[in-house]
Formats: sequence, C-alpha cells, structure tokens
Amino acid sequence: MLWLIGIACLLLLLGWLLLRRSNVLERESGLPRGRLVYADDPTGAWHINDKPLYSAIHNLVGKPDYLVKTRKGLIPVEVKSAPTPTIPYLGHLLQLAAYCLLIEETTGQAPPHGLLKYADALYEVDFTSELRRELLDTLTEMRQARLSENVSRSHSQTNRCAACGLRHVCDEALM
Repeated sequence: MLWLIGIACLLLLLGWLLLRRSNVLERESGLPRGRLVYADDPTGAWHINDKPLYSAIHNLVGKPDYLVKTRKGLIPVEVKSAPTPTIPYLGHLLQLAAYCLLIEETTGQAPPHGLLKYADALYEVDFTSELRRELLDTLTEMRQARLSENVSRSHSQTNRCAACGLRHVCDEALM
C-alpha cells in the first residue's frame, strides 16, 4: 500500500513538472492566449487548415503561420527564423498587414494587431489605418511594376541578390 502512495506522489510531481514546462513553452511560442484555429504547416506533419485566405476586392492571397482566436478577435502570427532585427523589416510588417487585411475581408472584423515572432523576440504590431494605407499603396506599386518592362532593384543587400532566382538576367545585381 505504501508503494502505491509513493507512485501516486511521483506521478503528481511529474504532472506538475510537465505543466510548468508547458507553460514556459507556451510563453516562448509567441502565440497569444486563445484557441489556435489555423496553422500553415508546410511539413505536412500537422494541419488544422491548409486553405489560404483570399480577398477578391484586393486580389490578395495569403497563409499566415498561425491564426489564434482571442477575446479581441482573430490574431495573425507570422514566425521568422531569423535573429531579431533592431526594428521589424518593412516587408515583414507589410506581410503581417496583408494577413490582417485578409482576416478583415474574410470575417468582417479587422484584427486589432498581429504578432511578428522572431527567433528571440516578439513584436505586437497594431493594424492601424496608416499601416493599411502603406500596404494598399505598396500593392498598387507592385501591380504597376508588373506591367513595366524593366523594374529597378529596390535594395542594397548582396545576400538578397545571391538568393534571387533572376540574378542571372539582372543587370543591377550586386555581385
């Protein structure tokens, strides 16, 4: 009988340790408290939903890494494996804004913010009218550029040029 009490105590201790560890992992994940309703899992190991979000009005399609349903609404979470920049890159902010816009178009309710999770930091980005305007202006510029015969390079980063699939035909490549 004493050994049963010992096993029960051991199991309680193990359960408590696992609960503490899960709380730490939850905080580190960057996901807000709420119910995970969408996950983009390119590995195929785990799918909640693999359908992209679509806006016919803005001719825009996207798949956020996660959507979490909270009391404030659906919150998009974009995960970047890169080290944390001093401030989030504009492209990352616009990508997150696009997910916010897609959520608004598909649900009728704009999220108050989105989350950018880098390897070692988390940014909460408010979905403001200014960010929306920046996104819509950028989409307009991109669509106009697609109609152009030649589009100038928009950066000075050699690593981006090195990874570009068009560098072999680009007369502005940095390498």
